[in-house]
Amino acid sequence: MSQSPREAEPLAEGTLISHLLELRTRLLRSLAAVAIVFVPLAVFQNQLFTFVARPLLDKLPEGTSLIATSVVAPFMAPLKLSIIAALFIAMPFVLYQVWAFVAPGLYRHERRFALPLFLSSVVLFYAGAAFAYYVVFPLMFAFLTSTTPDGVLMMTDISSYLDFVLLLFFAFGVAFEVPVAVVLLAATGLVKVESLKKHRGYVLLGIFIVAAILTPPDAVSQSFMAIPMYLLYELGILFAQYLVRQRAADKAQHEAAQPGE
Repeated sequence: MSQSPREAEPLAEGTLISHLLELRTRLLRSLAAVAIVFVPLAVFQNQLFTFVARPLLDKLPEGTSLIATSVVAPFMAPLKLSIIAALFIAMPFVLYQVWAFVAPGLYRHERRFALPLFLSSVVLFYAGAAFAYYVVFPLMFAFLTSTTPDGVLMMTDISSYLDFVLLLFFAFGVAFEVPVAVVLLAATGLVKVESLKKHRGYVLLGIFIVAAILTPPDAVSQSFMAIPMYLLYELGILFAQYLVRQRAADKAQHEAAQPGE
């Protein structure tokens, strides 16, 4: 009787000490990458902050600007942004270190499945952040500044603004991970594709609730998060269907090659 792929394929093994040493090496490389990226960002931290604040600055009424209500805010807010931006830019290298540490413990077919999922999750997170900056922020800030009552000057604190946009960057980045989550649910067998299709209405309702929690209380921002999330959910279903069919075809081919078992 032939062995299954899991039984036939040996995995890379090592001692606990060797794994800990490799983990330390991977962590040090990740920290070094973040530090290398941070240095030039710190030098130009004020310009970086201006770039991130541009969607709001362009929509503020004439004669108004962002303000700093804390003595240290003009220095700390750009510095905080530089640190987070360094991690954001270096994230592909950091995640590669995670992958290089985990991959030897996976079977070949698991690596073949996990690697595209891993790469797509990184690309989708960046796509979500870019979508927030170039599409959502201009529309959202245009709406919010237009609703300012007469006699009120909209002059936002830079620290509050930074916390707000970082939350939205993260929220839209995670929201764009929906296809990956759907494929994982189908691939692991936790949820069937038929069930994902059947409960579209509940998913759509849940997406709008999540969007209402994560975005400002206006229909524009909520829609710009909810609609892409739902479209990505449908895209995830398509990928999950393809994966399930491919697995069924591979299984049938394997059984046909071994008729006596």
